[in-house]
Amino acid sequence: MAHTPKNQSEKAILTARRAWCYLVLVLISFLCLFFFYVLIINSTRTHFEIQKGFSLMPGKSIITNFRNVLTDANIPVVSGIRNSLLVSACSAALSVYFSALTAYGIYAYNFKFKKAAFALILLIMTMPTQVSALGFLQLISKMGLKNSFIPLIVPSIAAPTVFFFMKQYLDASLPMEIVEAARIDGAGEFYTFNKIVLPIMKPALAVQAIFSFVASWNNYFIPALVLDTADKKTLPILIAQLRSADFLKFDMGKVYMMVAIAILPVIIVYLLLSKFIVRGVALGGVKGENSDRGLRPKQGGIFWRSGLQDARPAQGSKRMQGTARGFNRTITPSFLCYSIAKPPGNTPSGALCIVDD
Repeated sequence: MAHTPKNQSEKAILTARRAWCYLVLVLISFLCLFFFYVLIINSTRTHFEIQKGFSLMPGKSIITNFRNVLTDANIPVVSGIRNSLLVSACSAALSVYFSALTAYGIYAYNFKFKKAAFALILLIMTMPTQVSALGFLQLISKMGLKNSFIPLIVPSIAAPTVFFFMKQYLDASLPMEIVEAARIDGAGEFYTFNKIVLPIMKPALAVQAIFSFVASWNNYFIPALVLDTADKKTLPILIAQLRSADFLKFDMGKVYMMVAIAILPVIIVYLLLSKFIVRGVALGGVKGENSDRGLRPKQGGIFWRSGLQDARPAQGSKRMQGTARGFNRTITPSFLCYSIAKPPGNTPSGALCIVDD
């Protein structure tokens, strides 16, 4: 419960603290956004204008710089963007799905050496990529996968960092009663994961999809070792090539324009999925919610709960008598509830709801 100020002095102190916090936040936001502003401004200026120094006003060469980037025969920007999008999207999808599947296996099943498997995955997370780069390069060369996107996409299935976040999210957000209710009702394990667990994990999936996409999009080290031909190179490699060009032919305006083009897809992905970030991080850090999240008293309707929202009554639901022991199955267009019945009679005392919003 929030503390209520009792007198004017406490109110003044509270106001001063809030003002100080807002000032610090504004300063940090300014420092973060200022460099993006410099990037956008310099992408509209010529090389000679950039050499003169910083300017708050944009230039008039944005179309010229954009045309110079697209028409550069040595830097195939369009194919670079296509390659980066393909590698980043596939890597993010595989990383998020299989990490969630692995985390669910560790969370929902009890087997021998379960703790050892979890510790081994965390141990792999501490190993730098550069340590295994030489062996990885020799392996893909022997397999004939050099200058191919496969070595950049398939290894993303094993993502220990994404797995750890998913595991922590499941610990905080997934009651095992939901999984057990689905099993009693006859759902298979993959059906339970794909249709019940994944919708619950949507905030975490979105958060890690953003992080995985950005990490793969900005990856320079491994693609530079694997890719040889210009038509296969990703955007970070092309930017490095443009930056290391001959000094006499070096164009800063073109470099800034290319960097601006490179960060545009990342901004779009973030804007599309940003609404899940706060909810995903908040749910991933909440403990002690599993005991009653799936159990809501039924008073005047079937109740459901999505994320940290309050329970709401479902309207227009269709009741179907199930064959599971002690369970009544209720199906609605947007979610699925399993109502636990008391042993004497058939009066439901609680509901386990799977929400897909």
